[in-house]
Amino acid sequence: MNRSATHIVTEFVILGFPGCWEIQIFLFSLFLVVYALALLGNGAIICAVRWDPQLHTPMYFLLGNFAFLEIWYVSSTVPNMLINILSKTKAISFSGCFLQFYFFFSLGTAECLFLAVMAYDRYLAICHPLHYPTIMTAKLCGMLVSLCWLIGFLGYPIPIFFISQLPFCGPNIIDHFLCDMDPLMALSCAPAPITELIFYTQSSLVLFSTILYILRSYTILLKVVLQVPSAAGRRKAFSTCGSHLAVVSLFYGTVMVMYVSPTYGISTLMQKILTLVYSVMTPLLNPLIYSLRNKDMKLALKNVLFGMRHSQNL
Repeated sequence: MNRSATHIVTEFVILGFPGCWEIQIFLFSLFLVVYALALLGNGAIICAVRWDPQLHTPMYFLLGNFAFLEIWYVSSTVPNMLINILSKTKAISFSGCFLQFYFFFSLGTAECLFLAVMAYDRYLAICHPLHYPTIMTAKLCGMLVSLCWLIGFLGYPIPIFFISQLPFCGPNIIDHFLCDMDPLMALSCAPAPITELIFYTQSSLVLFSTILYILRSYTILLKVVLQVPSAAGRRKAFSTCGSHLAVVSLFYGTVMVMYVSPTYGISTLMQKILTLVYSVMTPLLNPLIYSLRNKDMKLALKNVLFGMRHSQNL
């Protein structure tokens, strides 16, 4: 079907979190604070990695890029959500909705790939420490980072374009706080099983391939760490890897529930909360998880903050 002939919907109405005006103001204030803290925390990690020479290593280069990704990931949802909360119409344009849909899934895919690359980096550092400097060179690290960004952003333009070409005849109400796959497919006037199958197959492939690789890497890594004779060495290895595993568990746990397990038994409110966890809370908690469990990062952040205060006093 030709969308130009059947397409009536020119905008979508995103319900978000309905409630009285007082609740809307509370939610606006809460999400604004969360957004500001997420930007501040991830921005601080980027500054620490950029300015502290001791953090000019592949591990922290990956962490800096991951923090940069998190800033964009949380920005793909929260600013529009804040505008929507204060809006009386709660409308988003057709193109704006699909643009958000594209960036949300592209950045989410890039996050999965970054977590896998970070697991590979930790696997090399702990399981093959002597060969680590010759394998994880600056060139390889830069290439892996570039691949994460490229694959993330080149993987979804075609399937999302075909979804945007489906006929949307009305209604146009999305009971969510963002433009997501399930709500959009539910509003389409014509079934598109092939397009839907391709999209979910691609998303599942990314999710399962990365999480299986991460689990495999950390299973091998755990065996090696348990054989370390020094208790201090074991604590340092567990501290470094524990931060990454905490992020992986938080992100993949909620994403798997949303996009892999059947969601028909999950209430709409619970789906919104789960989406909030991996799209908003994860970018907020990542800086805390990495900085609180990493002595080098804590020292670098203190140096950055001290340097900022010192420059202000001059």
